[in-house]
Amino acid sequence: MPAPTESKGGGALALARELAPRFADRAAAHDERGRFPEADFAELREAGLTGLMVPERLGGAGASFAEYAAVAAALARGAGSTALIFNMHASVTGALAQTPEHLVRALGAPESFFAARDKALAAAADGALYGVAMSERGGGSRLSKTTTAYRRSANGFRITGAKAFVSGAGHADAYLVTARDADSEEPLVSHFLVPAGDGIRVEETWDSLGMRATGSHDVHFDVEVGEDALLGGVEGLALLLAEAMPQWLVASYAAVYTGVAHAAVDAAAAHIRGRGLDALAPVRARIGRADAAVAAAELVVAEAARRIDAAPGEEDTNRWVWRAKLTAGDTAFQVASSLLEAAGTSASRRGHPLERLYRDARCGALQPATSDVCADWLGAAALGADPDHDTAVPRW
Repeated sequence: MPAPTESKGGGALALARELAPRFADRAAAHDERGRFPEADFAELREAGLTGLMVPERLGGAGASFAEYAAVAAALARGAGSTALIFNMHASVTGALAQTPEHLVRALGAPESFFAARDKALAAAADGALYGVAMSERGGGSRLSKTTTAYRRSANGFRITGAKAFVSGAGHADAYLVTARDADSEEPLVSHFLVPAGDGIRVEETWDSLGMRATGSHDVHFDVEVGEDALLGGVEGLALLLAEAMPQWLVASYAAVYTGVAHAAVDAAAAHIRGRGLDALAPVRARIGRADAAVAAAELVVAEAARRIDAAPGEEDTNRWVWRAKLTAGDTAFQVASSLLEAAGTSASRRGHPLERLYRDARCGALQPATSDVCADWLGAAALGADPDHDTAVPRW
């Protein structure tokens, strides 16, 4: 693995750009089989990128959110599914590394939490891969609808339940699991980092329109974990942190979909030149509009990332978080759809890069928070309401 200083900032971005063409070469086969891209993650580990968000003192790159966003977009320009799994891993490591320590202490975290946090982050720098097990059938990603339950046990906690859309299922070394206190009448939801092993069963359910290589199968949990698996060391933090600092649950996806959109422009341009369609003004106009739309989405994501690094959790920052997800998700699909039409029927054949990218891009507006949810949040905020609480249906 490279030294942490070689992976930081521009070094990590250079590594991602170097890997992306190789990911692109394998993307069609991964998509066709709907299987986890093992070769891609072997290279990500070898490059040290699983430690991108890990502080330098623990062997990682110590990247900012803005640096993560640039890396994720570069990886997605090669393979969207790989970048999306990487996003889930970065969401765990980034949240652990970047949640302000003073905030965690103010919430009552014991000293033991910080040792457990550092152990998990150091493992990521050494190549451990983390998945996110939050969504459930029937409740989606709304934390207040979580049915997976936990109870205190002699040595920690017993967690039982099932999760859906778990990217990298069966390949992660540990899962960030949301679960509610089974004995509480209120939705007291907590985060646990649950190591892979006995008591975890993967049900291969993933056969999707797009992002097929994420292997986002259902995962069933009936497992006992120690006290140190409770993130923050305090029960009931999941809803609070989702509302206060939603960047890893909302904006982190945005960078992936700007990369997918950029890849669609690349694929369409190559196809159009190869077919001699570049002489047609309407076709050039579609390429031009797509280029402008992708650049605009990239700027929105970059502004959100800049604010996240400068002032996480502030009201204006969170508005940009939701704008980034809405803009990136909608732009990716609109661009891919327009370019597929410009490229013609031959580009719609299964196996054509633009056909795959069209399917991947379609998922951007559907993944949580969906475009409609993002737009509703922003609309409520613009109207002077509390977008997290002034709703008939709980946001989280």
